[in-house]
Amino acid sequence: MNKMLELEGISKTFFPGTPNAHKALDQLSLTLEPGDFVTVIGSNGAGKSTLFNVISGMFLPDEGRIRLDGRDITFEKEHKRAAVIGRIFQDTTKGTAPGMTIEENLALAYLRSTGKRSLMGITAADRKLFREKLAQLDLGLEDRLTAKVGLLSGGQRQAVALLMSTLVTPKLLLLDEHTAALDPATAEKVLDITRRIVREQKITCMMITHNISSALTLGNKTIMMDSGRIVLDLQGKERQEMTVPRLLELFKEKVSKDFDNDRTLLGQD
Repeated sequence: MNKMLELEGISKTFFPGTPNAHKALDQLSLTLEPGDFVTVIGSNGAGKSTLFNVISGMFLPDEGRIRLDGRDITFEKEHKRAAVIGRIFQDTTKGTAPGMTIEENLALAYLRSTGKRSLMGITAADRKLFREKLAQLDLGLEDRLTAKVGLLSGGQRQAVALLMSTLVTPKLLLLDEHTAALDPATAEKVLDITRRIVREQKITCMMITHNISSALTLGNKTIMMDSGRIVLDLQGKERQEMTVPRLLELFKEKVSKDFDNDRTLLGQD
């Protein structure tokens, strides 16, 4: 069976050859099995979002290889990867078209995922599917198909974005702190929806989070980054028995500095 994601020696430097040169990823390697749910934590500037940008094709790596389900996608265009890689951002205004209705956004997501050029109108069958999927969110959106997405709350928009990214099951789902901009109650609701969709569709998933406690309980694997490298890779019994204080100790042992707590939550939201 193919590994779902293989990163081999990925490096990325911004502004190379200048005084502002910054090595965002440094010979990073990572392997994900099908169905893995990996939480990603790290200090500010550790390279977490750059990692997602390289995987999704927003940036090309300077060196290294990326394989998705056995296929080399290292230099594949971002729009081609979008058919098999879903991504949701922290900013609730990204990922959806605010001037379009919920059903139009879902139709666009369907087009992107299937690779079709155009959709000959939204059919009754489409609306039935959209309604069923929206009803599963338990947010009452199934009765608001013609509502403009820009009128929805942040939590509702993230839920719609999540649905758009998984309408056709992606090979990989990237969640870039997708609940960080939401209030605690809404964040927990969106997280619950995320857990259920990922579990039911058996999606391989990576989630950046600033909540270390949640990172150790969500999914089946946690990686901790610093200076563009993975310094800790926790899974199995070691992860189950890991505590936040012990994790911070391990981090200090590995990189000889304290974890940067800016924006980081050590306990639950």
